[in-house]
Amino acid sequence: MNSIKGSLYWRLLVWFCVANLLVLFLGGFFARRFIEYTTAIEINWAALAQEADQAYQTGGRDALAEWVQQQRQQGVEATLFDAGEPLVPIRLRGPMRALLQAWLPSGQSIVLQPRKGFYVAFQQVTGADGHTRQLLAMSRSHVRLRPQTREKIYLAAQLLLSLLFIGVVGWWVARSVARPVQALRRATRRMAEGELSTRVGRQRGLAHDELAQLAGDFDLMAGRIEALVAHDRAVLQDLSHELRSPLARLQLIIDLARRSSDPSEAEPYFLQAEGEIARLDHMLGEMLALSRMEGGLPGMERERVDLAELVHDAIEQFRIDADAGRVELKLASVDSLVVSGNAMLLERALGNLLANAIKFSPEGGQVELTLRAEQRFAALVLRDHGPGVPDDELNLLFRPFFRGSNAARADGHGLGLAIVERVVQVHGGTIEVRNGDGGGLEIRVGLPLA
Repeated sequence: MNSIKGSLYWRLLVWFCVANLLVLFLGGFFARRFIEYTTAIEINWAALAQEADQAYQTGGRDALAEWVQQQRQQGVEATLFDAGEPLVPIRLRGPMRALLQAWLPSGQSIVLQPRKGFYVAFQQVTGADGHTRQLLAMSRSHVRLRPQTREKIYLAAQLLLSLLFIGVVGWWVARSVARPVQALRRATRRMAEGELSTRVGRQRGLAHDELAQLAGDFDLMAGRIEALVAHDRAVLQDLSHELRSPLARLQLIIDLARRSSDPSEAEPYFLQAEGEIARLDHMLGEMLALSRMEGGLPGMERERVDLAELVHDAIEQFRIDADAGRVELKLASVDSLVVSGNAMLLERALGNLLANAIKFSPEGGQVELTLRAEQRFAALVLRDHGPGVPDDELNLLFRPFFRGSNAARADGHGLGLAIVERVVQVHGGTIEVRNGDGGGLEIRVGLPLA
C-alpha cells in the first residue's frame, strides 16, 4: 500500500481500474434501471392471453407455436393450456410445476413476482368457441421489449454512463495532479521574482508521490537558496564593516607617510601600512574560505583520514607558536581513529582550534587535547585555561566576525571558529563549546567514524 501511495504511476493506474469497475458495475446497474423505468411498456397479460387463444383457434398448434416463438424473441416465455395439458411444450422447474397444479383447477387469473426481476402470469381466457383455456407466461422483466432492442438500449445507456463515470473520475484525477503542479508553478514564479521565502508547503492534492517529493525538494532548494543569499548579504555587511577600520588606518598611515620630510621618518609608516595590508589579505582569504564552505564545497573529495596522525602533525606544526607564548601543548589521550573526509579541511579546522586555544592561553598555561572513540564517533576535545567566554556569548562564537568581550585585545577577525564549524558540518559531525570547570574554554568535535 505504501508503494501505491508513493508513486504517481501506481496512483493513476489504481484510479483507472476504479473507473473501469465503476463503469462495469454501476453503469450496468443504471443502464438496466434506465431500460425498466424510462422505456418500459408494461405487459398486458390479459391481452396476451387473448392473442394466444386467437392464434390457436385460427391456425391450431402450428400457429400457436409460431406465436410462442415470436413472444420468446420479445423476452416472454408462454404457452396455452387446454384441459390441463400444454398445447406447446414449455420447460418448468419443480416449484413452478407444483404451483401450476394448484392454479389449473382454481379458475383464477394470477400475476406473481416470485423473485426480484422475474414475473409469472396465469390468465384464464374464454375463446369464441366458448371453451376456457389458460395462459402461462414468464418474463424476466415487466416490460414488453424485444431482446435486440433491449440490447441496443442497454449498450447505448452503458456507453453514455461509462463516458460520464470516466469523465468524472478522470476530472478528479487530473485535478488532483494539476493542483500541486500549479502550486509548484506559482512558487517558481514567485522565486523568479525575488521572493526567496516562497515555499510550496503541504498542498491539498499532494499525496506521497513524485509530485510531493518534487514539492519537498523545491522547498529544500528554496530554503538553501534563501540561506545562501542571506548569508552572503550578512557576510557582505560584516565584511564592509570590518574593512572600514583597517582601510581608514591605512589611509591615515599613507597620509602621514606623505607628509614626512625624509625617507627615514616615513619608513615606520610604510611598515605599518605593510602590516595592515597583510591583515587585510589574511581577512579576505579567511572570508573566501568561509564563503566556499558555506556554498556546500562542490566536488569535495573524500578519503580515509587517520585523525591520530593529523593531531600529531598539528601539534608539531603549532609547537613553535606555543613555545613563543610559553604555552604547553599536552596530548591527554590519542586513539587511532579513521574518518571519511577531506584531510586538508580537517587539518585547517584543527589548526584554527589550536591557534585559538594558544592565543587565549596565559603564559605558562596549558592546552589539552584528547582524541577518543565514543560509540560510532571520533570525539576530539580541546581544552585551554584562558579567560573563557561569558555564558550568554557561547552561542555566538561560531558567527562570522563575532569576537567575545574577553577577546577585545586579541588579534584576529572572528572567522576561525566559523570556519571550524562549517568544516565539521560538511563532514556530518557536531561541535559543542562550553566553559570548563576552573576556567578556560572546552570545545568538543564529533566526527562519524569511517
